[in-house]
Amino acid sequence: MNVSGNEPPAAAGSAPVRPSRQAGPKPYVLALKTNMLYDVLLVPNIGLEFCAGKGWSVGANVMYAWWSREKSDFFWRIYGGELYARKYLGRQAAAKPFTGHHVGVYGEIFDYDFELGGRGYMGGEPGGTLWDKMNYAMGVEYGYSLPITRGLSLDFTLGIGYWGGQYCTYEPQDGEYVWQETWQRHWFGPTKAEVSLVWMFGSGIIKGKGGRR
Repeated sequence: MNVSGNEPPAAAGSAPVRPSRQAGPKPYVLALKTNMLYDVLLVPNIGLEFCAGKGWSVGANVMYAWWSREKSDFFWRIYGGELYARKYLGRQAAAKPFTGHHVGVYGEIFDYDFELGGRGYMGGEPGGTLWDKMNYAMGVEYGYSLPITRGLSLDFTLGIGYWGGQYCTYEPQDGEYVWQETWQRHWFGPTKAEVSLVWMFGSGIIKGKGGRR
């Protein structure tokens, strides 16, 4: 008979009962980025990358520039977007998202019109629909993301693949733009270059050894 007032001992072989722990919000990390190579070329751009776990991430970038001065026959126009998936590798990536070496695949669509006072180059079919004007690229990429501070890094990426689509050349003459030739592009080689400033935010960023997740 138990006369001590204590709880009876657990049965042999039974596991101790632990209080249930309520699950909190799942940690997340996002990266907001801009490709400074495009910024230098007066092509505003912005990207967002999402950490999918186990070193994987998915992201999207968009760009848009529409500079023109018709009196001086100056056109600097480009717009488009990109989707990509990456795998970050090594101990750096395990310690902190969006850090260290990474490999991935990407796909892009874009249109352009470049003319600086002489012959112009325009993507797609003149007078066509938006989709008629689009060029496209796809390939594989390799890069390295270098931490600067807890929330900032520099990402260096080079992509190699295929660039396809139609483009035409034209000449400005007496205030008009005269079509010259139409070509079909089939390019294999570098199709992506990125030196991006990356701002990371979210509850899953780790601050050094023993830091919070």
